[in-house]
Amino acid sequence: QVQLVESGGGLVQAGGSLRLSCAASGIIFRLNAMGWYRQAPGKQRELVAAISPGDTTNYADSVKGRFNISRDNAKNTVYLQMNSLKPEDTAVYYCRTLGPEDYWGQGTQVTVSS
Repeated sequence: QVQLVESGGGLVQAGGSLRLSCAASGIIFRLNAMGWYRQAPGKQRELVAAISPGDTTNYADSVKGRFNISRDNAKNTVYLQMNSLKPEDTAVYYCRTLGPEDYWGQGTQVTVSS
């Protein structure tokens, strides 16, 4: 059974930091590209950051320089370090396998207060 379990969300003041974690099981983690998405109320889900099996990373323009995605293949975990958070970063954040397998986590709420 495949599971992607996110953790680390919460309430933080603007300018603060959070680190999200996504622990994967039931997949060959090291072979999969991984991504973090977010969905704010009334908006479409968007890709925030991605990391390839070879550790190549990509970021949405809105988070470049503030967010950092990383992975630990020994722990089957992908992380999203979020710094200098803004109220517009408020959303539910989801972990997803980007290939070759395609699975989603259940999401974790991030709320940034002004």
